[in-house]
Amino acid sequence: MPTEVTWHFIDTEEALERACADLATRDVIGVDTEFMRETTFYPVPALIQLGDADVVYLIDPTAVAPSDSLRTLLGDTGPLKILHACSEDMEIFTLWIGDVPSPLVDTQMAHALLGEESSISYQRLVDHWAQAHVPKGETRSNWLQRPLSEEQCRYAALDVVWLPLIWQRQQSSLQEKARLEWLLEDCRALVSVAKGPRDDANWYLRHRNAWRLESRQLAAFQRLCVWRERAVRERNLPRNWLASDATLMEMAAALPGNRYELSRVDGVKPALIKREGDTLLALIEEAVRLETSDLPNTLPSPISDAYKKRMKALKAAVNERATALSLPAEVLVTRRELERWISADIQGTDWPCMSGWRGEVLNDALVSALSRDNRSRGSDAHGR
Repeated sequence: MPTEVTWHFIDTEEALERACADLATRDVIGVDTEFMRETTFYPVPALIQLGDADVVYLIDPTAVAPSDSLRTLLGDTGPLKILHACSEDMEIFTLWIGDVPSPLVDTQMAHALLGEESSISYQRLVDHWAQAHVPKGETRSNWLQRPLSEEQCRYAALDVVWLPLIWQRQQSSLQEKARLEWLLEDCRALVSVAKGPRDDANWYLRHRNAWRLESRQLAAFQRLCVWRERAVRERNLPRNWLASDATLMEMAAALPGNRYELSRVDGVKPALIKREGDTLLALIEEAVRLETSDLPNTLPSPISDAYKKRMKALKAAVNERATALSLPAEVLVTRRELERWISADIQGTDWPCMSGWRGEVLNDALVSALSRDNRSRGSDAHGR
């Protein structure tokens, strides 16, 4: 593998067509993006990197529009796309071309499924699989400046040049461990989620202290979060520039009925009241007027003994399975997913069993852990 990389800067339609024609002959290409995100909700695409060890094409999305050839290259009939920690890249492609690369493989996910570090950086990944050094010097560059410097271009090219080689080696190891299909399943799910709608209605559940709210307050918090999520997208503003989760939660807890009461809420500034006061009060009033039967269930307290015992039992089951599979526990299931199991168990609703390979290796263990925990407290298992 050469220590230097050949790259071409693409800022015309003709050059883009030539680049796509060349890359279309490959079976596998590396993919990365550079962007800026300081004063906007949506990231601003600044550079699209496509290539392999032979050549990398640096596409300027501020100068050229995505062509049909590029859409074909990045689509299902094109080569396999290799990315690393690609959640933000997926957002960039959604913004720029209205779709995401597919089929794709994420090398960070592959690394984790091999029993290694679950959130490895690209630099550490290259060191691990290729024993090569990738500099970090341009990480916080202004990627929207033009022209880009020689160092910026080289840095951007190095972000993809190693990916096909790394994937070749990861693929071999995954096949040896019979986990290649696990990764491909996860990557298909990643694409599906990226293509799907935003879940504004459940944003309020992300707040770690939402369990402190009573039902009517929780209904208000949900409505305020849905409003904020839609508003920041429409106005392309960072969330906290409009209203932070913490401020919305304080509003929901106080349930103010007029502008004076709203002004007394911690974190609410006069400018917010002036611009959005009527809207905020109307949303809160909507929650106040809800029939009791229409209110959401309160969230279980994570500091209660019942909650802690269930979490301890679930974590023990996860750790046992993770150890047996030589995988990081967080690769099997997230804390948020375990919290959903606990909420369902406490509220007597169906457990949120997982699908796919995770369901096959973990569902029975989680069900068994909660069933044992229920029996130990002398309670039923909700008939499941």
